[in-house]
Amino acid sequence: MAGEAAGPRRPYADLTPDCVLDAVESLGFIVDGRLLALNSYENRVYQVGLDATAPVIAKFYRPGRWSDEAITEEHAFMLALSEREIPAVAPLVIDGHSLHRHRGYRFSLTPRCGGRDPELEQSETLIRIGRFIARIHALGASQPFRHRPTLTRHHFGVEPSQYLIEQGWIPAELTAPYTSVLEQALTEVAACFERAGPIQSRRLHGDCHRGNLLWTEQGPHFVDFDDARMGPAIQDLWMLLSGDRTQMRLQLDAILEGYQDFCDFDPRELHLIEALRTLRLIHYAAWLARRWDDPAFPDAFPWFDSPRFWEEQILILREQIAAMQEGPLSLL
Repeated sequence: MAGEAAGPRRPYADLTPDCVLDAVESLGFIVDGRLLALNSYENRVYQVGLDATAPVIAKFYRPGRWSDEAITEEHAFMLALSEREIPAVAPLVIDGHSLHRHRGYRFSLTPRCGGRDPELEQSETLIRIGRFIARIHALGASQPFRHRPTLTRHHFGVEPSQYLIEQGWIPAELTAPYTSVLEQALTEVAACFERAGPIQSRRLHGDCHRGNLLWTEQGPHFVDFDDARMGPAIQDLWMLLSGDRTQMRLQLDAILEGYQDFCDFDPRELHLIEALRTLRLIHYAAWLARRWDDPAFPDAFPWFDSPRFWEEQILILREQIAAMQEGPLSLL
């Protein structure tokens, strides 16, 4: 991924429970010893119990991934959203800083924010989510990121696919068919971007799927801006769509009904939905390969290092080629 460098082997080997608790206490908190590891692989995230107050979430950043400037730029974006009452769960600022260090690790603390899985099958839910994403994008368009990358075909498609092939991750018997379908897919991605034409790039959440949305009675809360970057608005919308083309069209129409209350949407970006889905598939495979030295990854994704995974990738990429050739979703 752009802006990243290969991290050392076993980057979290020294991040023991005592180290996590000591890190939180180093900022003046009194911990009660309760520690819960949360579901995160790129970074390490824990709920830490505090004496007499609500727990906090401690996020320890993967060494070598983002620069300090890129992390604090993400934090500044989240804090600016929070100041405008846009429900992004921003880090705590302690002694004027949101990024802290302990025993060689960089970490941040955020308040614990409860919530449930959003009911994306309901139009009203999608309309409300669309309104808040539009407000994120309206602020995101006010100035660019300077230390975070832009979502491009090269960084999410060409470079990851070269890495997979050159580093020998594809089984020998599948290298030729995978390489062939990959070239076709990237050709169709380029055609989609060409049909869309010049698109405004803005600051995005970057990874806006339902797992990064917590729903409360007040509406959605957006968490985990770790993949925030510059890119087209549709990047924060398409991952909320599912089902067949008719279902996705209805979902997108509901999202945009709310979105356009606060922000204009360029319909040319519809050409990018399946192209961005294809880039995400390629990038995801390369992400797993690059993190394979981290012991958490073979344990969590045992199917990755097998011929079956790559056979499925070939089939999925063929489906994506057909989807890109079919053309964009049309608005109702």
